[in-house]
Amino acid sequence: MLETGLTTQLERFVGENDTARVRGSGSLDVFATPALAELVEACCCACIEGKLEAGETSVGSRLDLQHVAPTPVGMRVTCTCELVEIDGRVLSFDVQASDECGLIGQAHHTRAVVQAERFQSKTDAKGQVVS
Repeated sequence: MLETGLTTQLERFVGENDTARVRGSGSLDVFATPALAELVEACCCACIEGKLEAGETSVGSRLDLQHVAPTPVGMRVTCTCELVEIDGRVLSFDVQASDECGLIGQAHHTRAVVQAERFQSKTDAKGQVVS
């Protein structure tokens, strides 16, 4: 059951594939903003895992992300999210990410609860329009 106040925490170690150089978002071997965005979304998904009705899933609809400090390869990043608002099928999360030296990012993320099969079918049909 979904309710505000749910929290989750995920950790990951920054690897070579997580760098700005590899992700194409810069030229340095530091934790890439796209990798941080993925971690934010994964954390929010984990927060509601097992709490949706049968046949439902969630899709990201908005991400307001501030990446405020760099993290080197090999350092651990911890992401913590809280479900702060439920407005019908729209879920809003506040998120913070830190490395072993302190805060590296903050985000507000919105996800929409959808019927998985219906959403996938509509998306697949859209792809056939251009084929």
